[in-house]
Amino acid sequence: MMARPEGLGVFRLSCLFAVFEAACLLDTGMLFPRESSSREVKELNGVWNFRADRSPNRNRGFERAWYKRRLAETGPVIDMPVPASYNDITQDPTLRDFIGWVWYEREAVVWKNTSSWVNGVKVTEHKGGHLPFEAEIGALLRKDPTQPCRITIAVNNTLSLDTLPPGSIQHMSDKTKYPDGYFVQSIFFDFFNYAGIHRSVLLYTTPKAYVDDITVVTNFFDNTGLVQYKLSVRDAVSATISVTLMDKGGHCVASSSELSGDLKVKDVNLWWPYLMHENPGYLYSLEVRLKAADEKSAYEDVYTLPVGIRTVNVTSTQFLINNKPFYFHGVNKHEDSDIRGKGFDWPLIVKDFNLLKWLGANSFRTSHYPYAEEIMQMCDRHGIVVIDECPGVGIKDIRSFGNASLTNHLVVMDELVRRDKNHPSVVMWSVANEPAAEMPPADFYFKTVIQHTKALDPTRPVTFVSDSNYARDKGAPYVDVICVNSYFSWYHDPGHLELIPLQLNTQFENWYRKYQKPIIQSEYGADTVPGLHSDPPVMFTEEYQNIVLKNYHKVFDEKKKQYVIGELIWNFADFMTSQGVLRVVGNKKGVFTRQRQPKAAAFILKERYWRLANETGILPPWTKYPCSF
Repeated sequence: MMARPEGLGVFRLSCLFAVFEAACLLDTGMLFPRESSSREVKELNGVWNFRADRSPNRNRGFERAWYKRRLAETGPVIDMPVPASYNDITQDPTLRDFIGWVWYEREAVVWKNTSSWVNGVKVTEHKGGHLPFEAEIGALLRKDPTQPCRITIAVNNTLSLDTLPPGSIQHMSDKTKYPDGYFVQSIFFDFFNYAGIHRSVLLYTTPKAYVDDITVVTNFFDNTGLVQYKLSVRDAVSATISVTLMDKGGHCVASSSELSGDLKVKDVNLWWPYLMHENPGYLYSLEVRLKAADEKSAYEDVYTLPVGIRTVNVTSTQFLINNKPFYFHGVNKHEDSDIRGKGFDWPLIVKDFNLLKWLGANSFRTSHYPYAEEIMQMCDRHGIVVIDECPGVGIKDIRSFGNASLTNHLVVMDELVRRDKNHPSVVMWSVANEPAAEMPPADFYFKTVIQHTKALDPTRPVTFVSDSNYARDKGAPYVDVICVNSYFSWYHDPGHLELIPLQLNTQFENWYRKYQKPIIQSEYGADTVPGLHSDPPVMFTEEYQNIVLKNYHKVFDEKKKQYVIGELIWNFADFMTSQGVLRVVGNKKGVFTRQRQPKAAAFILKERYWRLANETGILPPWTKYPCSF
């Protein structure tokens, strides 16, 4: 702990995971917690005590105030790793499919002293998954530095018609078939509803006066870069600001002493996507120093933000990064793996990025929810372009277009933009995936969400991923880029590979004729059981998946000369789903298995993506052919 006048300053509990209902929020910026000379960060990851509330109403933990004492004193607890989904950790099938409140607890000695309930006091509550929240807990610090703090977090994965994603609870009343109180969670999306603390839980400090938020918008003219910045500071009546932009070598390239302003960078190194430039993912460092004082003390805060200087623009036929045409050749992903579920895992993330580079992929969509911010940071560093999607998946019921749902959707977009606004890899926001966009309420609903998102961030285009008929889609008129999912010869005319070229060409022509906007094929593919073969190809074999891809690619090659600006395979890797007669241990549309081993389709995609990259004609000689990473 750095010595500072009057002790420790401010403690915050930062939950990078964000659960559906968690045990009051700070109305502040959401800078990623970073250590500096004025800030310390402590991870609370590891093994926590865990208890599921199996009472009929799932509410006994609140009724009996489990948070006011050690969790083990309320009943049996088990070990539970954090971060991880709880579903696949034990051999208990009832926990794997558990719906309702679960409780986490651990004790920690934090620096000199400390204390979500913290020591039995409720400090924060958050509705919605995948996005971070935090609470200041300085007022709850223990006076006795030898005593640990008890941190209790309650998590609920129940979905309703106005959550994102939506769902519903069905109570089974037929007592000849179901016991008393039996219910099931109905969901309208095709991935497993993993639950738990999926991201890191952090404690971090700031001085009493501190940098609360930073917003950057970048541009360039000729060889001069422009970084427009705006700072927000807290608890400083008066403050001295020092802003320094440094290159990778740590050399100052621009500076300022104002809360907002423009920094000009001569001979700028632009942020370029992977395989579009010999030096992709170039990041500057924006160091902000704040000095403030009150009648008792002086305070200094230091925060450093990575900054990539680039521009994004859209025409009726092109997507432009730094005024150059960019073609998305990438994947859709899921945060999903064996045992961990959706739990954050560095080895898996690094492996996935190595596979993306091996594949020659330059982009992915965060289907169908925001991914961990550490993944966004990896994309920034490696030049992987991101379509950043909110959890607006499975909006199928007309009741999910009501005011409560709309209000919640707007809040989620606020939180997503607030978190990811400064990531250069994020080039587009996606507000929904395959909703029932033909329903009458959808027009007002998505017009409102899309316009709200554009107002939050006018610098990035907004999209809406559709599988609806082009003539009935209520969201398409308001977006900047059309994203279309289609599965010809799979869900449509299954087994008829010969129909793909005609039907795909018709799809593109219809959408472009009506909206005159660039189009991304945001999903296509076929389920494939690895090692299953047949000639002639039949569904679920590796040969069938190969032909599906090749037939789609023929049409892509023609249409990318006109207005198609990208193709994203569904999916990067196999992933878990709910049990059902259409799924055999999950969705098998990955070009990699769930264990990240390639199917035959991965090699077809690799050959294609490297060819597409080479067609740009701007790659240095050493990248003309794929190499190992």
